Amino acid sequence: MKQSPCPPMTDADWPEEFAELREGFAGALNVYRTMAHHPTLLNAWAPLRQHVVKDNALGPELTEVVILRAGFRLGSAYEWAHHVSRALALGFSEARIDAIRGVPEAIDGVDGLIVNAVDALLDKRMLASHQEEALAEAIGREAVIDLIAMVGFYSVLGYLLKTYDTPIDKAIQAEARSNPKLFSITPPA
Repeated sequence: MKQSPCPPMTDADWPEEFAELREGFAGALNVYRTMAHHPTLLNAWAPLRQHVVKDNALGPELTEVVILRAGFRLGSAYEWAHHVSRALALGFSEARIDAIRGVPEAIDGVDGLIVNAVDALLDKRMLASHQEEALAEAIGREAVIDLIAMVGFYSVLGYLLKTYDTPIDKAIQAEARSNPKLFSITPPA
């Protein structure tokens, strides 16, 4: 197998002028260690990541619904596995996680609205007015705008991860061994 031209950067190879990022969020995950091959981008990425991932109007649970569906639709095994772990830590059931990677019409409530919105953004590159209205009523307009930004953000990460074949972090690999079907991006039959 051909080696990636941008494998996750080791501590020894990390650019010294961005050492503080290595000590923060960027050093903890292979996705950001891969992005460290472009330290200026990684540095610019940090404040947007803080809002999109942590400080958005969706809250932690709905954020995971968006990210799981985006990761699934983008075919990003890395994002899927990492966010299955986060969803489980938030108390998601296996059935809820399976539903997010399933058929959107079969998902009720806000999760269904979000899954359909992610699909619309990836397929049509927009939300239909009736979708935006239903989402705004259910979660608020700022949350809808955050959802749109989040799908774009995770699309960029998915492209990066897949292009450079970034390996799933070891802790998530270990967790996935306990439930390989749930952590696999392939839906159950």
